[in-house]
Amino acid sequence: MKNQYVQFHRNLLQALQQAAAQAMPVNELSEEDQTLLSQLDLLANSKAFDETFIATGQQALCRIVAAYPNLAPQVSRDLFWLFGGDCLHYMPDEEISLYQQLDELRFEAENDNTDFDYEKQRARILGLH
Repeated sequence: MKNQYVQFHRNLLQALQQAAAQAMPVNELSEEDQTLLSQLDLLANSKAFDETFIATGQQALCRIVAAYPNLAPQVSRDLFWLFGGDCLHYMPDEEISLYQQLDELRFEAENDNTDFDYEKQRARILGLH
């Protein structure tokens, strides 16, 4: 179950990394562009969701919103929730509440050692069906 959750978010990070790489002119990368691409690469290939991962993610996503308006729509809402902190400023309270419900169900299933289909429950709670 935890692997499914991690893989879901890793896939989102890899898609964001690819979108960022395609959106930036290769021959004209500024130092800030290179730093952002390096951070996204680190996040997409990270093995652990530890404190460094979270801090790097918060910094990268906030930088995207502030300095890369063409890339901001590529950031999944799930990533704002995953990294939390200042990233939550970009989510309305109603949306935060939905993600809290999803996490509560996920944690409950983990504690009960029962199966939990993260993507299925996410789609149900977020009304994506």
